[in-house]
Amino acid sequence: MSMFTRDETTDLEQVTEVEGEIREFVRRDAASLRRQPDEGKAVADNISSLLQRVSVSSVQEIDRLISDLQVLRNRLHEEGERVQREIIEYATLSQAAMQSTKIIAESLSHWKRVPDAPGISEGG
Repeated sequence: MSMFTRDETTDLEQVTEVEGEIREFVRRDAASLRRQPDEGKAVADNISSLLQRVSVSSVQEIDRLISDLQVLRNRLHEEGERVQREIIEYATLSQAAMQSTKIIAESLSHWKRVPDAPGISEGG
């Protein structure tokens, strides 16, 4: 004879079944938690790899732009120096022209003062 009644036995079986399901759930959950760090590491590695590829591409593009800007800066510097040289040449030429003009003007004024010199309109 059993110490439990039929209802008690049924209740005990149900409790045991529920406990078994809980244990199985905990085992599966614990197993998935143990796998998650590995999966998380794989996801992190994938994200890291993707970020490296994207950043390498971006860094290469930035390096190319820096190089292009340096070339343009050098070209602009060279053009600035060329323009300065041309301005100096222009100023020198302008001063020479002004001096020549003064010399010519002074020579013409001397011709006007010479009393025996024929005039330009008299035609010689």
